[in-house]
Amino acid sequence: MLIVRSPVRISFGGGGTDLPAYFEKYGGAVLNTAINKYFYTIVGKRTDGHIQIISSDLRISETWKNINEMSVRGTALEIPLAVLQEMGCEVAVDIFLASEIPPGTGLGSSASACVNLLQAMATYLHVSYSKYDLADKAFHIANKVLEKPVGKQDEYAAAFGGLNFITFNQDGSTRLEPLKLEPEVVDGLQRKLMLFFTGAAHHSWSILKEQESSMRTGEGPALESLHNIRELADRMRKSLLDGNLHELGLLLHEGWENKKKISHRISNSSIDQMYRLALDQGAIGGKITGAGGGGFMLLYCDEENQPAVREAFASQGIREMRFAFDFNGTRVLVNDPFIDQDENCASQWTFRGAIPQSALRRAS
Repeated sequence: MLIVRSPVRISFGGGGTDLPAYFEKYGGAVLNTAINKYFYTIVGKRTDGHIQIISSDLRISETWKNINEMSVRGTALEIPLAVLQEMGCEVAVDIFLASEIPPGTGLGSSASACVNLLQAMATYLHVSYSKYDLADKAFHIANKVLEKPVGKQDEYAAAFGGLNFITFNQDGSTRLEPLKLEPEVVDGLQRKLMLFFTGAAHHSWSILKEQESSMRTGEGPALESLHNIRELADRMRKSLLDGNLHELGLLLHEGWENKKKISHRISNSSIDQMYRLALDQGAIGGKITGAGGGGFMLLYCDEENQPAVREAFASQGIREMRFAFDFNGTRVLVNDPFIDQDENCASQWTFRGAIPQSALRRAS
């Protein structure tokens, strides 16, 4: 049995500049962090030559014999099928998929799923992928194989974990810089961030497609706003390195105001009302995670004002999701052949310290 997990992410600034239509012309950069909400893949052996995929989130179960001959685009399970086809998997396995985060919430769950499946199948097939390999292959599957208008930041957050400044170069290369912050700065940042569900899941493809179209024309307020958002990512990075958390909160607000200018579909009256309510109760800044239109609202709020924000949101039926940063990225949690007698799984045992002699004597 094999169990692998990958985190989702929240983005502070630079979102939208990780789209190829932007960074291939101007170069992009994003500041984001992985959080401790995860996508899981469980792989187990079959003996009938078939592959079965069960998605807990989508409530779908399908079984196939020859997936490499299938057309997968547009199917509900297109991500796992595309991963299996891309890797040329000819194995008989059960694949169980589950997430702590529902799809369409702006936390990069689709990319987390793709990275996670790649790691799971690479481990199962004894293929060695670096974290850069995982991120690049996952982006290739989403952007080229499935032809989705996706940005590139989510795959890197899922693969690497941590709080990172990620640069997307015009030649298509990517550089990830983990921010080396003092522990008290990291702890202070986590304590000042809040996540609330807007009550609406969304599919960001249409919003991102619209952004791509406006970027390719090379003019207009959307492009100007993206240039500002790119600059804000640098300023946010500096504020964190300087330990100036209050400035980061103000920059989040400035970034959200710029992001709304990219497309009228990024916000709506309900989201605007939520944000105004948060500011009225003491929040300094915030934004909608992901492309916009729904999902989660990220807020920066000093601790003394957080009870007021929670109470105001609770009165409106708005739910909070508590979280912490994840610094591990994609991880293999279990890789043990004993459970289903699968020779493709390699047993992993971890011993912590020496076994006391007294315990050995009792055992004998």
